Amino acid sequence: MPAFMTGAQIRAEERAFNEGAPWGSAESGLVERRRHQRVKVRLPGRFMRSNRQEFDCVTIDMSPGGIAFASTVAVERGERIVAYLNQVGRLEGTVARTFAGGFAIQMKLPPAKLDRLADQLTWLANRGALGLAEDRKHERISLHNARTTLKLANGRELLAKLMDVSMSGAAIAVDFRPAVGARVLVGSTPAEVVRHLDCGVAVEFARAIPPETFDADLIL
Repeated sequence: MPAFMTGAQIRAEERAFNEGAPWGSAESGLVERRRHQRVKVRLPGRFMRSNRQEFDCVTIDMSPGGIAFASTVAVERGERIVAYLNQVGRLEGTVARTFAGGFAIQMKLPPAKLDRLADQLTWLANRGALGLAEDRKHERISLHNARTTLKLANGRELLAKLMDVSMSGAAIAVDFRPAVGARVLVGSTPAEVVRHLDCGVAVEFARAIPPETFDADLIL
């Protein structure tokens, strides 16, 4: 992989899933025959199957068009998968193929989300070349000032507490839980509710927080 990858090069990965090239794991030693190189990155997370059961997983590689996961769980080809990945947030797609020790999903993202994911993958691919701190790679942090507000589309504002924050989203303790898919403001930061928690909601930010401003002094 080149030392530095552009957003355009990362976005080109979206086409790779439609070319039918086989998947291979590091252990298999199979020769990669895909014409477009994906970003090899290990992001821990969880995925939800069509039956709403959730399991742990780790990514093997990613592009804006698809993700390969390492997992011991057997899934079905064509099955809808919703994944929650550290650093990236919520993604969904259908199982394109399975292989020993994992599976791969194909995604069709709207343009805005595709561009955002391409930017995130560009940062992940280039973090070494850019000299970014390694400990920010998948980090969820607690903020010095965890108090915030959650503003709903109808203008209602709720007092809330940020339990933890990543560059792509946050877990928020709040008494009222807006519907999944609801657009909200976390402080002044636009976001979307992607999951209900026992004590609140998880949100995905409309734009990822730049790595140079991601620290415990962050104000959303």
